[in-house]
Amino acid sequence: MIRTILLFLVFVVTGTTQVHAQIPPARRDGFVYPQGRRVDPDTILIEAFFDPVCPDSRDAWSPLKKAVEHYGSRVALLLHLLPLPYHDNAYVTSRALHIVNTHNSTATFILLEGFFEHQAMFYNAQTQLLSRPAVVDRIIKLGEATLGNSYQHVLKSGFTDTKSDSATRVSFKYSASRGVYGTPTFYVNGFVLSDAPSDFGGWRKVIDPLVQSHEGEIKDNLVSSI
Repeated sequence: MIRTILLFLVFVVTGTTQVHAQIPPARRDGFVYPQGRRVDPDTILIEAFFDPVCPDSRDAWSPLKKAVEHYGSRVALLLHLLPLPYHDNAYVTSRALHIVNTHNSTATFILLEGFFEHQAMFYNAQTQLLSRPAVVDRIIKLGEATLGNSYQHVLKSGFTDTKSDSATRVSFKYSASRGVYGTPTFYVNGFVLSDAPSDFGGWRKVIDPLVQSHEGEIKDNLVSSI
């Protein structure tokens, strides 16, 4: 049922039976980790769909980060945001990440880890009596404490800018277009992992064979060229 609703929201239905698809954005969705890492045809690409206030996303981050760093340039991560509708503050925290990423992409994952560390501050029960402006103020204070005083202005102005709202909507629609309806969800080289790794050892089992296979292809090509 949830999946059906999410996929339906990808489209805008007019008064007639005509349906209009989402216009492609100017840049592809997602945040690359580590920042600046080149993604080419030989790179093993992990795509992760996270919700900043999802406990499962929080728990999945540390082993995933360790795996990406372990394999160096052979592996890259593209993180997509899927603000789940049943997490009251998923959208606004996702929007904060887009704001920060536009200002300084190196700070994006620092703020994401800040949300994970202080995630309980944004759970439904803890914020049920707060207004949306009060939640935004809590996010700005966390951003300032995590990234520095200069980010108070960055976040305040960003929440009044429609570009960050649009970027967050694109992230939601992109995730839905890929058939993703829960977090965390992982794709490796375009294929979904039906049994997602829960620890570093699990990621090794997924990635090691891919790395070894690629290294074998390189050796074969070198031998055949001699």
